[in-house]
Amino acid sequence: MQKPLMKTNYHLFIVLFTIINSSAICYAQEKTLYKQIDSVKLFMEVYYPEKVDATKTYPSMVFFFGGGWLGGDRTQFLNHAKYFSKRGMVCILVDYRTKNINKTTPFESLKDAKSAIRYIRKNSLRFHIDSTKIIASGGSAGGHLAAATALIQDYNEASDDLFINCVPNALVLFNPVIDNGPGGYGYERIGDDYKEFSPLHNIKNGAPPTIIFLGTNDKLVPVVTVEYYKKVMDKVESRCDLFLYEGVGHGFFNYRNFEFYKKTLIEADKFLVSLGYLEDEPIVKIE
Repeated sequence: MQKPLMKTNYHLFIVLFTIINSSAICYAQEKTLYKQIDSVKLFMEVYYPEKVDATKTYPSMVFFFGGGWLGGDRTQFLNHAKYFSKRGMVCILVDYRTKNINKTTPFESLKDAKSAIRYIRKNSLRFHIDSTKIIASGGSAGGHLAAATALIQDYNEASDDLFINCVPNALVLFNPVIDNGPGGYGYERIGDDYKEFSPLHNIKNGAPPTIIFLGTNDKLVPVVTVEYYKKVMDKVESRCDLFLYEGVGHGFFNYRNFEFYKKTLIEADKFLVSLGYLEDEPIVKIE
């Protein structure tokens, strides 16, 4: 009576082995530790497309939450990550140190953002990511961090491997605090270091293609600031698409403001299609 059972188990093993090693695998959400400073552990959550071909790599979108470098958490862009993972991207929500939780400055926040991009690029094969198609995204202070990983040379963690490039290949920025100079956001904390910290003051040739979303009633990021940012980007011949939304303020793009969440999501999708990062196919349902 044991032989039929052994035969059944053998066939079951073959079926399971085939499923596990299939080129079309369904991946669940993954949480991974990307950095530890003393007792502080920083994680990132990874959201994969519904089916991943293990023989291929995919564009990646990395999200940094807002909160003035004071607070916030990585769930801010959860719905964005779910949407773009359905569109065929590996989406990543990133922790970084903030003042309220870690008693740190904006400089540590930037060090962490750079560490995150380096970790993702170093482990790109593990995450099924195309290391030449990494998009950094964020809102407010998180938008600053995304832009700063591309434009700021200083503020690297001592433990980072600086041979690994932390510069993303494109930027999707939601009301980003890109001016940290006198009169700009955070100057009282940044001081004269703004010259090496403020994205607006460090735009250079080769800056990644960028899309920016801003409400015209934003009290933290003036319209003239992003218009000037675009002007400088144009001058160095880097693409910068700017979308202004009449009558709305800071944080207008968040999921709770579903109308503008949807509008900005659609434009970000079109931008990524135009770069060849997404296929020009019907947009998945936004929910």
